[in-house]
Amino acid sequence: MVKQIIWSNLAQNDRKSILQYWINRNKSNLYSIKLNQIFVDTVELLSKHPQIGKRTEFENIRIKIVKSYFITYRETETTIEILTIWDTRQDPIKFNKVLKK
Repeated sequence: MVKQIIWSNLAQNDRKSILQYWINRNKSNLYSIKLNQIFVDTVELLSKHPQIGKRTEFENIRIKIVKSYFITYRETETTIEILTIWDTRQDPIKFNKVLKK
């Protein structure tokens, strides 16, 4: 069964910030377009196979690793809620704080 995808405001903002960073850094949007498609494809895969993500210490929260990013999500009976897209090069202590919210 394919589950409905729900993007949290934080995850939407994370994705926009990541893509904008790469546009600014590369002075081109080509990489951002490709990276965004990878995010979209991964989330689509999660909607079909939600158990493929790695479990975390937080109940019902899983992580799917995509390049240098964690797509963090929560599964319910009918939905996959994308909680955040986290750049793994950031401070891991901050990541745990974000998940606790």
